[in-house]
Amino acid sequence: MKFHRKRRPDSGINLTPLIDVVFLLLIFFMVTTTFTKETRLLINLPEASGQVADSSPATLELVIAKDGSYAVNGQNLINRDIKTIMAALRDASGDNADIPLVITADAEATHQAVITAMDAAGRLGFNQLNIATQQADDASQEPFPKTLKAPSREP
Repeated sequence: MKFHRKRRPDSGINLTPLIDVVFLLLIFFMVTTTFTKETRLLINLPEASGQVADSSPATLELVIAKDGSYAVNGQNLINRDIKTIMAALRDASGDNADIPLVITADAEATHQAVITAMDAAGRLGFNQLNIATQQADDASQEPFPKTLKAPSREP
């Protein structure tokens, strides 16, 4: 005689091994991740130790002062607006965007002032952009004498 067994309903997939593997991966990544907190950025601007480039006579010079004021080829601009900078560069270049443009910024000028000047030059289509630096006075100086504190991200 043949006895029929009752079929058990399929209980599904056992998730215990999957949870164990995911938990082990989580522990692995938590242990191997490094949490470093940089509190200081050491920078020294705008000195460079490269060779001095020969400047061609047909260049535009955009000077950015410490207070953020601009001058194009020695003529001070009336304000710091990007449209004023663009108009001065357009007038000085004669609508010729192939002339090399040299941006000379004070070491303590804001980064935004330099970016505004670069943006104005880019909008006018200048493709030869140079940033002027000065030769370091003494080669025996420590490489990064200025120390800036990064903002703290602690709650």
